[in-house]
Amino acid sequence: MRGGDFISGWGKILRGKLPLLSIEITSECPLSCPGCYAYGDRHLGGGVTLTQLSDSRGETLVQGILRLVDRHDPMQLSLVGGEPMMRHRELSKLLPILSARGIYTMVVTSGVIPIPEQWTSLPRVTVAISVDGLPEHHDERRKPATYERILRNIAGRRVYIHWTAVRAHVQDPSYAERYLEFWSAREEVHRIWMSVYTPQRGERSAERLTPEDRKRLAGAIPELARKYPKFLIKGGMARAILSPPSSPAECAFARVSANYTADLRTRVAPCVFGGDPDCSECGCAISSALHWITNETSAARIALNASLKVGSAVARLQEAS
Repeated sequence: MRGGDFISGWGKILRGKLPLLSIEITSECPLSCPGCYAYGDRHLGGGVTLTQLSDSRGETLVQGILRLVDRHDPMQLSLVGGEPMMRHRELSKLLPILSARGIYTMVVTSGVIPIPEQWTSLPRVTVAISVDGLPEHHDERRKPATYERILRNIAGRRVYIHWTAVRAHVQDPSYAERYLEFWSAREEVHRIWMSVYTPQRGERSAERLTPEDRKRLAGAIPELARKYPKFLIKGGMARAILSPPSSPAECAFARVSANYTADLRTRVAPCVFGGDPDCSECGCAISSALHWITNETSAARIALNASLKVGSAVARLQEAS
């Protein structure tokens, strides 16, 4: 995005809109990944789970997504799941429409299904592949979306790689470098970015990092970013990993985004993770970036708070009229 896009996003906030929109477009997924927040019992507040929802197909899905886009007028749209590629036919119709409207759209997929070649030539459309670690960890966690299958399905395309670091990935000091070396060398890969596993409050799992793990990872990030230019992370984001927002009310990402699940009606709250995320251990890449910007620059924080207050008042007036 260019500087003008951020100004546009700020303008949307002042008009009572939220510039970031995320939609879980299907409840279907052929993977069974440990720690997947979307299929957690608390993801949608505990009353219903993602797999219990009825989702849409065909033109009904396309038009349903476009209605949400019309309602929220986002600058950036993330299409997630489930596995969004289970609806690749609908996406092939939808993505050119969104591109023509000037909306930045990201499809976040496991890479288990081939990426249509025409998608990656569309302006403002990005495909992000989730690759959680090196083959010895990823292939077990995310089968059948193995390294072999991903490499076959992205051949000749242009993709981003997204890595969610779990505790097993930070025990070996060379692990991150080996991961970045492999994916940086791939011609198909345009950028790589990293999140840190974010648990639910009270969760006890093998994925969860200890405070010492987070310190070790954050300390390694600046040199890794210098050595691997495709690694899209800044030193300030590493600091935000060590000191994340204390609550959704303090999280810039949560405050400027709207999130929907597969029925296209139910909101995912308080953020994309849903349920009761442990914000003290948040590792979301976008949250870290916005937290860094708004907390290390007091003017940005003050401007965001003021803009959200104005935007909230505008939204109430619009609803009343």
